[in-house]
Amino acid sequence: MENLFQFIIIAPPILIALTFHEFAHAYVAFRLGDPTAKQMGRLTLNPLVHLDLLGTAMLFIAHIGWAKPVPVNPAYFKNPKRDLLWVSLAGPMSNLLLAFIFGLVCRFWGIESLRHLDYGLTGIIQFMVAFGMIINIVLAFFNFLPIPPLDGSKILMGLVPQKYERQLVPYLRYGPTVLITLIAIGFITKVSILWAIIDPFVKFFSYLFAGANLSF
Repeated sequence: MENLFQFIIIAPPILIALTFHEFAHAYVAFRLGDPTAKQMGRLTLNPLVHLDLLGTAMLFIAHIGWAKPVPVNPAYFKNPKRDLLWVSLAGPMSNLLLAFIFGLVCRFWGIESLRHLDYGLTGIIQFMVAFGMIINIVLAFFNFLPIPPLDGSKILMGLVPQKYERQLVPYLRYGPTVLITLIAIGFITKVSILWAIIDPFVKFFSYLFAGANLSF
C-alpha cells in the first residue's frame, strides 16, 4: 500500500517532466521547418504519446530514465548542424525551466527537506512540487551526458568543428551499450556511476532554484 501511495505521488511530476521534454524537441523541430514530429502526432502534451515503457519504469525505479525519442529529419533544416543542436538542447532546457518553476514554489513554501513533510494534503502537494524540481534536474543532466542516444551526444556533435565529426562517429555506435552497462552496474553493485556524475548538478541547482538541497 505504501509503494502504491508513493507511485501515485511521484507519477504526475514524472509524466510532466517526460512530456515537456519530448514536446520541446518536437516544437523546436517544427519551428525550424521539420514537420515530421507533428505528422506523427508527437507535437502534443498528451503524455501517453511520448511514454517509453522501459524508460518510464526506470524513472520510477531508479529516477533515471527516458521517453520515446521524437523523430527528426534534418533534411528539412536550413542549417542541419546548427538546427539539430537547437532541437537537442530544447529537451533538457525545458526540464531546467520546469525545475526553476518548481523551485520557486519550493522557495515560496519554505520547503527545506523532503523528510519533514507531513502526510496531509499540503505535505503531499509539497512533496510533489519538490520531487518535480529534482526529477526535472535529473532528467536534464542525464540527457546532457554525451552518450548516444542521449541528447548530449547530438549536442556534442553540434558543437565540435566539422573536421572532427568523422573522428567521433565510430565511437557513437557504442553509446547504447555503454549506457546500458552503466545502468546495469548501478543495479548490480548499488553504486551508480551515472548518479555520481549527475548528483553534484542536482545539489547545485536544487540550492540555486529552491534555496535548499532537496536531492534524494
